[in-house]
Amino acid sequence: MTDNVAQHTLQEYVAFWNTSAEDEQRDLATTFADHIVYRAPIGILTGVDELIGFRNQFAEHSPGYEFRLRTDPQIHHDRARLQWELIVDGTSFATGTDVLELDITGRIAAVAGFLDRAPEGFAHADH
Repeated sequence: MTDNVAQHTLQEYVAFWNTSAEDEQRDLATTFADHIVYRAPIGILTGVDELIGFRNQFAEHSPGYEFRLRTDPQIHHDRARLQWELIVDGTSFATGTDVLELDITGRIAAVAGFLDRAPEGFAHADH
């Protein structure tokens, strides 16, 4: 896997979280390995369908949100670290860091998501 492949994968990852069109989501979801595992404070999601469902459920509660990077991604070996911010109604909603594991083809095999600044009122026990 080259750095160019990894960079392209990360661009598609950000685009996936920002697109609401189902056909675009499915196209962008090819950046994930078939058995993607997403671990975050909200729980463990397995497979592309669960990721799409989670993304769309969040968008229902926060229409027009934007998932944006706070810094340039860091990549080494088969890992990438993305520091992100969620913007809702023009205001910072939360910040976090995702650590992605890339497979040999450059597809995302696993994500470990961390909240750096949780949304107001978020309590881990609520989820």
